[in-house]
Amino acid sequence: MGSIHKSPNFFTAKPLFGLDVGKGSLKVVQLQPGSRGGNPKLLGYGAVRFDPNAISEGVVAKPEIIAEAAQSLFSGEIVGKISTKYCALTIPAYRTYTRSMQLPPLKDSELAEAVRLEAEEYIPVPLDEMYLDYTVISRDQTSTHVLAIAVPTAIIDSYLELAAVMGVEPLLIESTMVAIGRLFAQDAQSDTPSVIIDLGSFSSDISIYDQGVVTTGTVDVGGETFNQAIQEALGVSHAEAGIIKNKYGLNQSRRQKEISQALEPMLQKIMKEIKRLVRYHGEHYGDEHPIKQVITAGGGANMPGLSDYMTNELRLAVRAFDPWKEINGGKLQLPGAYDKPMFTAALGLALADSRKVFQ
Repeated sequence: MGSIHKSPNFFTAKPLFGLDVGKGSLKVVQLQPGSRGGNPKLLGYGAVRFDPNAISEGVVAKPEIIAEAAQSLFSGEIVGKISTKYCALTIPAYRTYTRSMQLPPLKDSELAEAVRLEAEEYIPVPLDEMYLDYTVISRDQTSTHVLAIAVPTAIIDSYLELAAVMGVEPLLIESTMVAIGRLFAQDAQSDTPSVIIDLGSFSSDISIYDQGVVTTGTVDVGGETFNQAIQEALGVSHAEAGIIKNKYGLNQSRRQKEISQALEPMLQKIMKEIKRLVRYHGEHYGDEHPIKQVITAGGGANMPGLSDYMTNELRLAVRAFDPWKEINGGKLQLPGAYDKPMFTAALGLALADSRKVFQ
């Protein structure tokens, strides 16, 4: 959502850390820019769970619960060190209204009003109840391509209240997909138009990345809903369902048929949204920028057999994204293979350059 405030006295960079608050979990990462174009160096990271009821309909309803969990994390469970109170903060993408806009070749001074007028056409909520921000993706003599994001003021205000209770100062608030797009830009194959899917606990955020995030969508399916479906289908406890999902997933096992049948309706919802976004991209960009790959990220990307399933359904190359690949861990031990994907958005946030926030 862009910067929270601007100051004419902000001339030097303030180190910041990424603060990703999801539905029931909080992840933090601090990086140091690499010297001479090298990989960013990891300074500290950590994660903690909290009662998911602390967040309701995207609004932080009980900030004290999350702040208490954060305090326990910062007081002794950080790997390395978080050395700053300044942060870049995510808001849930599934609660945002995101739209790619093709506008006439406008001056910077004319863009804000043009974006607002366009947004009034597609956002089913009065703009007086929303924070509206936009990013120029590209521009030439014939058009200005803009990605606009609108978020209910109640959500943004609740996250700002949470930050105050935690004692941190947000310099930047943005959606999870924008943060992930910043991290993906470091990937060797990021120059290829791609679908990025962030499989969270209760929702999956999907975006088209083409030299930046150009459009997004969301499906109310995630790792926890997979667990619930497996629990009901196999008659096991919720904890056992999570173990089965993470160990066997869609791969061959004694109860593969039951698991696949339980997950199929939810997987098809994800496939339908991906196909919709791919069609949208094709209609707007034609054959010049065809989608060639699907990138899976987030905690839910761990499920065995998911990449093969998606490859068969979409007829596109699918690969799991390693968010730590371009990070210099130094002397710090990186997360295990299972935990790595959950830090994707936090790493993308930690890459934000605070000097650019206030330009």
